[in-house]
Amino acid sequence: MKILLTEFDFGLILMDIKMPNLNGFETATLIYQRDKLKHIPIIFITANHFGEDNIFQGYKTGAVDYIYKPVNTDLLKAKVAVFMEMYRKNQRLISQENKLKTINQNLEQEIKERKISENKVMELNRELLENVAKLEAANNALDQFAFMASHDLQEPLRKIRTFADLIFVKYKPIVETDAGDYLLRIQKSAERMQQLIKDLLSFSTASHDSTSFVPTDLNILVQEVIKEIQESNDNSTITIDQENLPNLSVNPGLIKPLFSNLIGNSIKYRKKDIDTFIKIRCDRPLALAKSDSGNLRYCRILVEDNGIGFDQKYAEEIFEMFRRVHTGKEYEGTGIGLALCKKIVEKHNGFISVKSKVNEGSTFTISLPWN
Repeated sequence: MKILLTEFDFGLILMDIKMPNLNGFETATLIYQRDKLKHIPIIFITANHFGEDNIFQGYKTGAVDYIYKPVNTDLLKAKVAVFMEMYRKNQRLISQENKLKTINQNLEQEIKERKISENKVMELNRELLENVAKLEAANNALDQFAFMASHDLQEPLRKIRTFADLIFVKYKPIVETDAGDYLLRIQKSAERMQQLIKDLLSFSTASHDSTSFVPTDLNILVQEVIKEIQESNDNSTITIDQENLPNLSVNPGLIKPLFSNLIGNSIKYRKKDIDTFIKIRCDRPLALAKSDSGNLRYCRILVEDNGIGFDQKYAEEIFEMFRRVHTGKEYEGTGIGLALCKKIVEKHNGFISVKSKVNEGSTFTISLPWN
């Protein structure tokens, strides 16, 4: 009994029925009173045949079998082998059960953590959607404010320019002094202010323009832009070459200022010591992105020039509002033109990018969906 209670485990107990002090039945009863010992099978060994009542008592105490003396060693080995095999299998089952319990605990913990993570993701998504909605509302309000402010500022600015011109004309003999210089500065500043308001108004209009897209011959549209630019820039050193462009479903009211800004940009940042060459061409269509309906095919239109160019590290920054790479007085501007171009292209679900190198010109690439 001491050994049974102190040792780790036993697979089988072989025990005599007749023993000093306690007989086998009493000993078996004491053994099975301990929960940790109830699973150990007991085989009684006896030289006496007490009859069925005693055998029943043995089974009643928990014994699993009887072996009679003299012991048949082969039978004993066979029975011991069977019970030990059962013990080993039982141990393997217990081991597997413990492993399964550990796995289940880990799975439960993982599921619990995943649920917590999913809840966090859902909460973050909800907050993100709320922030996006707030941001869109703020952007719409800002665009509306810019539109209204730009529109309302034009009238007082026109009056400033008109009265400055009247003063200059009516009092020309008087203003041919320092006062005249001040007046010219007022006129120049008012002119720049008017251009800034005009650009802001164009940007706001592009943000709110919901005109439906229509099939458009880009050749005709770009030719109109080139004609307008040539009329305002009568310079024989500027050559604009246009290759055949495709028909695309676009918003003509937005695409026209897109090309006007890009071509005007090439002219503004041209080299003064060589002839300016601007080329507008269409690259082959490429499958650039995927949508629910399959691959989206894009038409790539390139606007190339041989101007002063810029460092490629500014290739993304130049599309930001009021961002200007060249800030000298020689290159005046508001810094809105390329931001407007990006806004227009995005309105058409397209992309715009640029590659440039200092003193080697720039190439703007407009990618617009074919359909």
